[in-house]
Amino acid sequence: MTASPPPAVIAFDLDGTLVDTAPDLLDTLDTVLDEVGAARLPREETRKMIGAGARALVNRGLTAAGIAVAPPEFDKLYERFLEHYAAHIADSSRPFPGLLAALDELSARGHVLAVCTNKLEYLSRRLLDRLELSDRFAVIAGADTFAVHKPDAGHLLGTIERAGGLPGRAIMVGDSMTDVLTAKNARVPSIVVPFGYTEIPAEELGGDAFIDHFDRLVDTVEHLLSRG
Repeated sequence: MTASPPPAVIAFDLDGTLVDTAPDLLDTLDTVLDEVGAARLPREETRKMIGAGARALVNRGLTAAGIAVAPPEFDKLYERFLEHYAAHIADSSRPFPGLLAALDELSARGHVLAVCTNKLEYLSRRLLDRLELSDRFAVIAGADTFAVHKPDAGHLLGTIERAGGLPGRAIMVGDSMTDVLTAKNARVPSIVVPFGYTEIPAEELGGDAFIDHFDRLVDTVEHLLSRG
């Protein structure tokens, strides 16, 4: 008898892929800019700064506002960003349309779901807890879960391993070039969604598949898995 293949691991980015976190992240960035006396930046500009983690967001925001601070002062601003954001992490953040139904169907088909994000792990867990999503994922791996983080392949491969899967039976779902590069580095196929935070149009990021709504996710996952 032929052994059944192991369950496939579907690993998701968090910010801009599972959840629209921009409102709460950018409200928190505004508090940092207020503190240093800088003018708030347009949301269409700061929205594209999300995706590489909180430290990068604070740095990008200060740079765009023309504010230079010494490392000790930056560290203090970063810590205040984290404190404020943790307290307001799900004030306005919500899952993208169609996500819950897609996750339900993937789980019903026996796939294992995981999160692979450059958000710090404790913030990722807090957000997913507040949105009552945590129990859907076998693994929640943040930027500080392993010794490396996206786009290093080790972040995704470590997530897949913790979920009990194999790279040959895994898919990365994300919204940015970081996610696509991570998947390529790990030799895992990727699915790109367009509702996240990227300056490059999602369909031009070079993923193995592109979907414009989560109602297309399940069929796309099955198609990529069938290709082996």
